[in-house]
Formats: sequence, structure tokens, C-alpha cells
Amino acid sequence: MPVPRRAPVIAMTSHVYTLHSTLELPLEDVHSHFESADLPVEIDEVEITRRNNTLILSAVAAEDNISKYTPTAQLKASVSENRVYLDEEEEEDSFGTSPSPSGPQWGAFGQQEEEEERPSELVEYACFKGDRETVLQNTALQYPMFEVLCDLARNAEKGNLTAITAVNGQLEATRIVDGEDRPATIEVREDPHDSSASNGVDWRNNEFIG
Repeated sequence: MPVPRRAPVIAMTSHVYTLHSTLELPLEDVHSHFESADLPVEIDEVEITRRNNTLILSAVAAEDNISKYTPTAQLKASVSENRVYLDEEEEEDSFGTSPSPSGPQWGAFGQQEEEEERPSELVEYACFKGDRETVLQNTALQYPMFEVLCDLARNAEKGNLTAITAVNGQLEATRIVDGEDRPATIEVREDPHDSSASNGVDWRNNEFIG
């Protein structure tokens, strides 16, 4: 009797509890990322689908233990256009200097007109913004797809990603800011609603708490 194939351990013991993202990446960078991305072993590939101004990244399971009718985890982003100036260094210099007070008044208007005519282009951005239910959807392969999102976050020049996950029974905090991993800790606080006035501190009417 053949032994049924089991899912990887990490898919069974890992969970994403909270997640908040403000990531923005050029749409072209998202596509190029998956051309050579090192995906988690649980994911065979990531399918990218666009529906109007919504981008959906769906996980395709590497194992055959997930039914084809089971919705796998997906990342969801909105697509928007941002104007990108092609001479950012020149832009910084123009704002870092000011016209001489003794110079003619028309010089300031000339500079302003030149700034308005700086070469630019419209670039489409994928915006992964919101909490877990908005950005990371469906349960199957949820944690591996969270790892995919973290890789995207490390390639994003703008935006933050914070999350609390459980890996093999241990809580972990993740914080990625503007493409860099930052230290993160989990702070457990007592819920005021769990404390009664007779057996503990009255958190609602305590004169020492502002």
C-alpha cells in the first residue's frame, strides 16, 4: 500500500497571525523578480494575473497533496501610476539652492518653468497595502506565500512590512523597512478587560494612568 505524501512540515506548523504592509514596487520589478526568484520548496511557481487595476499573485503548490479545487494563498495589490522624474539628482540640487536676493525676479520664474519641464515618465506600481486579510488571502500555503512577500519587501525601495508569525510553535516578529530587515520584538500586554476590580487593578479608573 503506497504511503500518502505529506505536506512539508513548515506548511503545517507555521501561521501568519498579523500582517500590515505599505509596500510599493514598480510593476516591471515584480515581474522580473519572479523570473529568477528562489521560491519556498512548497511553491512550484507564482502565477501573476491582472484584473483591471488589481494584481493577483497566486501560489501553485509543488506537492500534489493539495486538491486543485482548494484555493491556495495569494498576494493582492492595487496598480497605480506614479510620475517618476528621470533627473532626480538635478531635482535635489534645484531644491537645495535658492536664487540670489539681488538677482532679477524673472530668474525664479525661469527656474520654476525649467523644473516643470524636467523629463519624466509614468510608471505603474504594484501597491501591497493593507492588513493580512487584504494583502495575503487564503489558508493553503499561506506561510510560504508570506515568505514570498518578504522577498518582495526586501526588493522594495519604499514601504514597510510588519508581521507576527508562528514557526514551529515559536512566535516571530518581522519588520522590513524600505528594503531592509529591522529589529523587531513582540510585546505581550495584559488585556484590561481580563482584570476585575476586586482581584486586580482597575484599569479604567486608575488615577496613575493617563
